[in-house]
Amino acid sequence: MALSQALADAGLVTPLWAVTRGAVVAGATTEAPDAGQAAVWGLLRVAGLDDPERAGGLVDLPAGDDAHGLLPHLTVLLAGHGAEGAGERGRETEFAVRAGGVYVRRMVRSPRDEGPTTARPGWKPRGTVLVTGGTGALGAHVARDLAREGAEHLLLTSRRGPDAPGAEALREELTALGCRVTVAACDVADRAALAALLDGVPEELPLTAVVHTAGVVDRARPFTDIDADEAVDLVHAKVVGAQHLHELLAGRPLDAFVLFSSGAGVWGNGGQAPYAAANAHLDALAERRRAAGLPATSIAWGAWAGGGMVDAEVGEQLLRRGVPAMEPGLAVRALREAVADGDTTLVVADIRWDRFVPAYCAHGHRPLIDDVPEVRDLLARRHEEEAAGQDDTTAADGLRGELAALPPAKRRRRLVDLVRTHVATVLGSGDGVRTGKAFRDMGFDSLTAVELRNRLGSALGTRLPATIVFDHPTPNALAAHLDDELFPEDEAPGTVLDPRLREIEAAYRAAADPAGRQELADALRGLLDSWTASPGDPASTGDPAHTDVDEELVDASDEDMFDLIDRELGIS
Repeated sequence: MALSQALADAGLVTPLWAVTRGAVVAGATTEAPDAGQAAVWGLLRVAGLDDPERAGGLVDLPAGDDAHGLLPHLTVLLAGHGAEGAGERGRETEFAVRAGGVYVRRMVRSPRDEGPTTARPGWKPRGTVLVTGGTGALGAHVARDLAREGAEHLLLTSRRGPDAPGAEALREELTALGCRVTVAACDVADRAALAALLDGVPEELPLTAVVHTAGVVDRARPFTDIDADEAVDLVHAKVVGAQHLHELLAGRPLDAFVLFSSGAGVWGNGGQAPYAAANAHLDALAERRRAAGLPATSIAWGAWAGGGMVDAEVGEQLLRRGVPAMEPGLAVRALREAVADGDTTLVVADIRWDRFVPAYCAHGHRPLIDDVPEVRDLLARRHEEEAAGQDDTTAADGLRGELAALPPAKRRRRLVDLVRTHVATVLGSGDGVRTGKAFRDMGFDSLTAVELRNRLGSALGTRLPATIVFDHPTPNALAAHLDDELFPEDEAPGTVLDPRLREIEAAYRAAADPAGRQELADALRGLLDSWTASPGDPASTGDPAHTDVDEELVDASDEDMFDLIDRELGIS
């Protein structure tokens, strides 16, 4: 994390590659991956999404002594996929170097033979089943299904236990289904407390299964905004709790050991680096248990309806990316089928590929999903369109010409409209798209920011940096930047200013830091407010012209403030 953030702090645009030892299972082997090394893969997948210009890749070497003999293969691989080709479309970025060759990573469809109405046999719970996070939304959905399927005793844990909201109502509901229920306050990251809880399981109803749903999703933040201590705190409950369960139950015969993972650990999720690391850790722990002959199933879930790990805002973001919420009953059925089939790691998600692929490949095509049939079809159609010459070059040239012919003020307004139109498309709605509102406050994350960058770049026929939305955080600011970059010959703001305003304009441009510019802009807004509040001013009479100015002020950027002053004083 320190190295990745230092590159950004220093302004060095160079790809960062990470080499791990034994982080992944490659080929048809019984390798037991190191969960801590695997977490690095989850972490840096998201770092590559948050900072694509510095995204290099991941290479895993074997954990054994034979890794030294494979170092020549590593240097050849890096030479062929280094700085010059790091951002190339379709470039592989995740490798495992083994004695048998170099492996790349793919997600493939898990075959299911039944028809649409055929019920597959699933895991039948018995005895005591422990559900961590059992009073939360996910845990409650699981508990209801297990109770219906024959679990004799459900042991539900959470930090607050019986005092958790809805805990008593859930206990009564499950009891009515004929199941004995214990709701206990236990932090599974506290090893001693967890050991005491397990020792208290009744002998007549021995523990036969664990479903570990505990964990927290933090608000989305760029990788560079999170320090290592925060990352540790964010992964603590999910990772440490799972590790304690693994170690404390290693000697007990279990029917199932189920870990709730997430697609964030498989393909990454912008702004969720620690969460992705935690889930990659869980997937590796399941593979390690399976290699040791112990039961383990780690399911990387998409979104669940009816509450769960994601709140309404995150759920809306996932929907825009093509991952709508699943019906909980169907999800839990898939859980029991996966346990019965002996699956170790799998993804269970409702994915709308026509929306998922553009969002997932916002930084360029990513081969992980190439073997999914729907993705192959989408890519084939895209290649056909490209071969037919159906590109946007002519349209982009036409728009650039249209903008160049406009006076500067009208061109700026046209660019603002263009930005707002594409923002509404990316978000799936035009509601709340105000010219002075920050993109983050509209719900933008790293993926949607890059999608907006790509749309604007295509429309204008120019290459834009991946961080442009974060560097220019409102539609007004972004439009102003595009204007300055595309039409620099029209930049002569000092020539249209009244001499009385030249010192103010010079002070604004001399303020190198954003805080200084914001302070001056705020002072100008205060000055305008004092003028418009004067006795006899149109403000006191409800003059429509004054109302229009006020509304424009609400959405005005700092640069727009100077244009507005000029117009109101009649000097431009």
